[in-house]
Amino acid sequence: MELSDLRIFLAVARTHGITKAAQELHTVQSNVSARIHALEKQLGAPLFRRHARGVALTNAGEQLLPYAERISRLVDEAQQVIGDEADPCGPLRIGSMETTAGLRLPTVLAAFAEDCPRVDFSLITGPTEQLVRDVLEYRLDGALVNGPVRQPDLVETPVFEERLVLVTARRVTDLDVVMRDPRILVFRTGCSYRRRLESILQARGAVSVRCMEFGTLEGILGCVGADMGLTLLPAAVVERYVSREQVRVHELPEVEARAQTVFVQRVDAPPSPALTRFLTHARAMEQAPPVLRMVGGASAATG
Repeated sequence: MELSDLRIFLAVARTHGITKAAQELHTVQSNVSARIHALEKQLGAPLFRRHARGVALTNAGEQLLPYAERISRLVDEAQQVIGDEADPCGPLRIGSMETTAGLRLPTVLAAFAEDCPRVDFSLITGPTEQLVRDVLEYRLDGALVNGPVRQPDLVETPVFEERLVLVTARRVTDLDVVMRDPRILVFRTGCSYRRRLESILQARGAVSVRCMEFGTLEGILGCVGADMGLTLLPAAVVERYVSREQVRVHELPEVEARAQTVFVQRVDAPPSPALTRFLTHARAMEQAPPVLRMVGGASAATG
């Protein structure tokens, strides 16, 4: 079984067609058909069934697919690890909480881009739960998430530490009153800061917590300033918010205020030289002052 045959099989499975796969692979349709036929003969089972719109995997094809993906990925990893140590190249897919991407990564990415100009870097932002899933399912090479994760299939490396604060409207002086019947202004489900805030409120006896979900930091802080509820964010975010005079920051006890950002990657995926360089730059910036990246007048921030 040749690696090239498996990659042709993967292209046909991905594009759902012999012609489209041939175009993607820059070869002729007859070559793709012949290689698939040879692979089917070698395995003793049809891998695709033909239909009017192209092809679909058979049961045998479905069984072969994860093995072919794993073999192709391992070969690519081996080539990167062995061949690119001095001058990393190729794709690097990193995930990050949007808060971390806005506060911490601009300096990291600038240094990394200068150090590894041949790396095709892509950054995906989202909440911790989604990012962890993406790493587990090989969609990301690694991700900066709120820790600890405690997932046996992942290795986690501490990178940054944030100090979290409660944020209310400027006029709020008695936080206990607000926390008796709280309305929280947060990002969507899966955000680690949202879970942390719910836990803090429950520990203080809040029976029910009303929730308003937002898609941007500006929306959250603007509505907090209008006294629509409270939120929980890294202090560095609030300190750099352009309308800080509209909100009040409330400090938390040390055990509740500390939030560690960790880098997670799969145990069974050896880090490429590019990934190792990225993590080196990220850890080197641990003590650097955070920089808030504002996009369209606001920074999107999820955890």
